[in-house]
Amino acid sequence: MIIKIRPQSPFNFELSAIIFSDGDPQIQKYENGIYWQVININKHLFLIEVQSLGSVDEPELSVTIKPDNELSKGDIELVRDEVISIFNLNSNLKDFYDYIKNENVLSKLILKLKGLNSPTTPTFFEAIVTSIIEQQISLKAARSIETKMVKKYGEKLKIKPKTYYLFPTPETISKLKKQDLRDVGLSFRKAEYVIGLSKNIKEGKIDLNSLKTQETSEIIQQLMKIRGIGVWTAELAVIRGLHRMVALPADDIGLRRVVSHYYTGGKPITSHQLRTIAKNWGNWSGLVVFYLIIADLMSIKI
Repeated sequence: MIIKIRPQSPFNFELSAIIFSDGDPQIQKYENGIYWQVININKHLFLIEVQSLGSVDEPELSVTIKPDNELSKGDIELVRDEVISIFNLNSNLKDFYDYIKNENVLSKLILKLKGLNSPTTPTFFEAIVTSIIEQQISLKAARSIETKMVKKYGEKLKIKPKTYYLFPTPETISKLKKQDLRDVGLSFRKAEYVIGLSKNIKEGKIDLNSLKTQETSEIIQQLMKIRGIGVWTAELAVIRGLHRMVALPADDIGLRRVVSHYYTGGKPITSHQLRTIAKNWGNWSGLVVFYLIIADLMSIKI
């Protein structure tokens, strides 16, 4: 089954999906103009394949759903909503562009990255767990651990001859032992954090659905009360999982390197200096960061 979606203009699908170019093809991947991953709709797994049919100023996406034999009309709308959420297709980038049009660095980057928007994880839980995993290790190492965890403990969808995997649920992880997560590469402490978080969600002590309706600053404060979550992890999770662009993970060393490249000629900056620079970004700090990361990834010069 194929459905069509018209995103808010402008939207550049290729740029927005490029961050998934190095993803695992059995989990989440962008290649040759197509993005794919497994999603859970009413406890049924489906593979979605998304590609662009339109242009940046007149965007249109085609979404192929596999298999389609169990889809109701209501399920189809839920798939549509999921794709809209993952790529934030209702976001009005024009407001962002109007705000930073006089900012020296960003006004130049926009000319080369028009229509870029930051994706969101399918669940807030996934954003929190991956942010915990990525604490104080390289992104490459973290992605390797995440991939192993998903393939070992995530639900499977078989579409012959391939098998695809979905990020494990809190219920699944809550039943694991710390050694189970140690076996996929997590440290003892992080395994403890992730399992503890999952158990608290399963037992109703943490309600992520209720939490994500609150103001960003309050969400961050509440997340920081959870064992294993500091300010960096909380800020990264709300950007990655809720598209709260006001957040800024200023303690991130890699991020400070990217910002220094474009703003201080490569001279190292502190988290305080980054927050000072970010005052010009208003409530768009998280999105600005994403633009800078993609610009660095693509070796864009200004």
